[in-house]
Amino acid sequence: MKTLLVSFKNFIKREPVLFAALLLAVGAVCLLRPGVELCLQAIDFRTLAILFSLMIVIKAFQSQNFLDFVAARLLRLCKTRRSLYFLLTYLVFFSSMFVTNDVALLTFVPISLLIFKRINLPALHIVVLETLAANLGSCITPMGNPQNLYLFSYYGFGALEFFALTAKIAVPAFLLLTAIVLFLTRRRLADHGGYEQPQTLAGNVLQSQVVRLKVDFRTVFYVADFVLCLLAVFHTVNYLIMLCATVVVMAFCNWRLFKKVDYSLLLTFVGFFIFTKTLSTVPAFSDFIKSLLSSPLKTYLTGIAASQIISNVPAALLLSGFTDNGAMLLLAVNVGGLGTLIASMASVISFKLYSAEAAVVECPQGGRIETTGRHGHSYFAVFTAYNVVLLAVLGIIVYLL
Repeated sequence: MKTLLVSFKNFIKREPVLFAALLLAVGAVCLLRPGVELCLQAIDFRTLAILFSLMIVIKAFQSQNFLDFVAARLLRLCKTRRSLYFLLTYLVFFSSMFVTNDVALLTFVPISLLIFKRINLPALHIVVLETLAANLGSCITPMGNPQNLYLFSYYGFGALEFFALTAKIAVPAFLLLTAIVLFLTRRRLADHGGYEQPQTLAGNVLQSQVVRLKVDFRTVFYVADFVLCLLAVFHTVNYLIMLCATVVVMAFCNWRLFKKVDYSLLLTFVGFFIFTKTLSTVPAFSDFIKSLLSSPLKTYLTGIAASQIISNVPAALLLSGFTDNGAMLLLAVNVGGLGTLIASMASVISFKLYSAEAAVVECPQGGRIETTGRHGHSYFAVFTAYNVVLLAVLGIIVYLL
């Protein structure tokens, strides 16, 4: 019994959003007793199928070192500290459009931590900057993040309509990230130590970043499957055809990839689908949520506020069932990915990666010293400062556009 309780506690710590989604879904079903047919109708199987296919094909590309290879080649071009900041920021910004924000961070944050350790510069600001870049870059495409994929399908956006909306985020976000990099890499004295931060990267420290790309017959299948996924996203190919093709390709090329899919995210979607649909049958709750979304401005502010508390993916799933203003909700939950650490679950990934690396420092007398608390507080303070300012600035700009 004790072991079971410990496992349950660990599950809650490991998957808090999934636990909340399942708890809400079970609670709503037990209290309101919807029929099985209503629960099945609530689940958007198209979104789940596309999300599953994209996740597994991205894992396939990761297994062939695709992103690592591109990053290593490009890093060899960096000669100055400023060019390194720009490259790492834009690598995350643009790659997140296609491989999702969490995959971009899982790929490039460890690379950045390694590089900055080797050139003896603090990595705190670049990791926070990469987190901003991932959350903002992923806003631009339907497959960049889960909420975009869901809203694109739920509201039936056309490609031109969707990109016209996300351009309102993309253009100012790109310019703001550029301004931040220019500010961070200006010639100035270091915060501690009194020496001038180097503008050039002496010793060609990036030249040894060698990663081999694994190209074989499977690469062709992976590329073809990714194209098929994109066609399904844009309603050109039926999602069932895409799903069947994905299962066959991955089973043939590398069946172990099925173990690497984030099934907890898929279950989180199912939980919120059932919870939202069930509650929509309650007139009082439905009227209350609709009152919060009764105008474009209210929808925008509610979407941003909800994202700060429950994260932007659950916010999109919850609010979409109560408003027809898909355009404003799309902008709200994407801008709402800025702000608190939990506003976007991808932000938690970079926090964990940085904390794990920075929590242990080398001791001059030998051995290692744990410093988890200090680094965690430092990261949280810098992350919050960047995000709150950028949320305020970008939030106003996007709404006015």
